Formats: sequence, structure tokens, C-alpha cells
Amino acid sequence: MKLFDVYPLYNVEPVNAYDSIVVDKSGTEYLDLYGGHGVISIGHSHPHYIKKLKEQIEKIGFYSNAVKNSLQSQLAEKLGKLSGYEDYQLFLCNSGAEANENALKLASFYTGKSRVVAFDNAFHGRTSAAVAVTDNNKINSELNKQQNVTFLPLNQIELVKTELEKGDVCAVIIEPIQGVGGLDEGTTAFFTALEILCHELGVVLILDEVQSGYGRTGKFFAHQHHHITPDIISVAKGMGNGFPIGGILIAPHIEPKHGMLGTTFGGNHLACVAALSVLEVIETENLIDNAGLTGAYFMTQVAQLPGVRQIKGKGLMLGLEFDFEVSELRKKMIYDQHIFTGGAMNKNVLRILPPLTIGKREIDKFIEALQSVLVKEKVGL
Repeated sequence: MKLFDVYPLYNVEPVNAYDSIVVDKSGTEYLDLYGGHGVISIGHSHPHYIKKLKEQIEKIGFYSNAVKNSLQSQLAEKLGKLSGYEDYQLFLCNSGAEANENALKLASFYTGKSRVVAFDNAFHGRTSAAVAVTDNNKINSELNKQQNVTFLPLNQIELVKTELEKGDVCAVIIEPIQGVGGLDEGTTAFFTALEILCHELGVVLILDEVQSGYGRTGKFFAHQHHHITPDIISVAKGMGNGFPIGGILIAPHIEPKHGMLGTTFGGNHLACVAALSVLEVIETENLIDNAGLTGAYFMTQVAQLPGVRQIKGKGLMLGLEFDFEVSELRKKMIYDQHIFTGGAMNKNVLRILPPLTIGKREIDKFIEALQSVLVKEKVGL
């Protein structure tokens, strides 16, 4: 049997990793400034993370959600405390797509409506409803397109108001900073007005924090930069530092009913321990503060690089928009400089999503390597 060939692959095979370093099978070390799509939050192979998972797997790794699992309650309590959402409810699942799928389903249950408002260049996942609210026709099949979704441009609140006043919208789903789309974001004025509008018209406001959450932007959630309070918050990527886990934080006014949501693997013992250890490391090592400080340092250092048109994002969720497409630049960075970076739907954007443990030394190494490629190799210039 062959693998189903859907991934364009770089010719690199990591076999070991620690902190912000990935090692391939030939022993070559790479600086990881992408974290596997922003998944690695507390660094590869963090000793506390490994210790906790080893201890748990020797006890019990899995049982279904038909029985009690106190680790879920411990995770909910810890997450509520660190995020500032102690009065919210937590539903656990396995991925970001599944988190958004359940968020949308819950919004439809709550309102009795089905239409969703999403935004241009949005990415919310690849499953049924999640991919339908993703602005990319190439990954939407005819089956997915049956969903009733309206896409609008960011920062145009009057267009949102027009749609919501029609009375058939169950939810507005939005990333506080777009990930795959290219690091564009709404203004504080837009987010404030959006929250008020959704509240007034009985529409569920869903903030997709799958990539931007867990301290990546210098606050626990990126929407907290705008001082808003959504009805549902979806989380995943950095939540488990590589262990598959996702979830939604649900406002107290949305009441649960037995059977309305469910999952086999979501919230299993190993996943909860992985997520708890991530929160413990984030807290004890002050990684949220580090993300803000290191991100600010990064921005000052890259500002004068040749070809950089714009620096996007916050904290350690960053994008460098060049005046040329970056696909060849990414290849040179990985093959010549041994540094992982990311791309976006905006072909001119180089995405930076390193572990939150990263410091100035690693940023300096990246800047030196990038400058070498831009100046000496004349990529795109």
C-alpha cells in the first residue's frame, strides 16, 4: 500500500528534537521557527512534558467519556484560571477542525439557525462545517458547499450588520489574527462593534484561537488584545505541544444537554496530561511574557531587511510580507540555512511560529541567515 499523496514534502525527515531544534536522520540540526504549524508551544521534548506523559501512560492511557475522568476537570480548572475564563465550560475534542466543527454545531443548536458569517481568507479547518467557513474553494468539495456561509471582508462592520439583521445567522466565526490567510487581523474598533452587534442580535460570536491562543501573541488569547468576550473560543494546536487535543470554551449562558456533543478520543487521559503539562510550563516559565518580549525584539530586527514590505501579527505569531513570492526563499532557508519557516495563502508572506521558549539568540541567528539569503543570493530582488 502507498500513502495517499496529498502533501507536498520537503526532503527532510526529523527523527529527534529539543526546544527549538529539530534533528534529521543524518544528524543535521535545524532551527524550528514554525513549530509544525504553531503546534510546539513549550519547545520540543520539554522534560516536564515528557515526565508527565510517561507517568500517565504507566497508569491508564485511555477510556471513553462514559466514565469519570478527573483529569478533564483539572484541565478545565487550570485553563480557566490562566486564560481568565473561569466561569466558562470546556468541551474537549481532538483537533482544531473538530473544535470549530463543534463550535458551529453548538451555535446552531443554541440559536435554532444555520447560516454562518465568516471572513475573506479565513481558515478554520478541513472537516464538514469547518471547511465550509474556510475561504478556499480548492479544499471545499460540493458536499461541503451545501453549508450556508457568507464571506465578508475584515473591518467592514456595516456589511456584517446588514447580514446579521436578516435574522437567519447562527454564528459569526473569526480568527483574531488570520493564520493560513496571511496574518491579517481586525481592528479593535471592528472587534468591539462585532461583539456588541452579535450580542444585540442574538448571534453566537466564535473566536477561532486554534493557532493564536495559548500565549502565542503575548496574551493568553489574541482576542484579549481587543478587550472583547466571545461566546465560544476554539483551541487546539499549542494546547498539547504535539499531542492531539482540541476544545471549545463555552460561555455560561449556553446550557449543555446530554448527547448534544460527543467524541470517542477527546479528553482522554494522555491528552489531558499533555495539556496540563503545557499550562504548567507556560505558567512557571512565564512563556506568555516571553512571547511578547521576543516578538517585539523580532520586529525591531527585521524592519530593515531588504524586500520586507510589512511586518504582520503579534508576539510570536508573525508574518513577513515581501515584495516577491517566498516559496524559493523558504526552500533556501531550509536547505541552505537549516531553518524551518512557514508559508500562507498570501504567497508573499513568510510565517514565523516558533516555540514560545525561543529567545534573542535564535532570532539573531534567523535574521543573519535571512539577510544572507536576501542579499547574497538575491532571492526575488
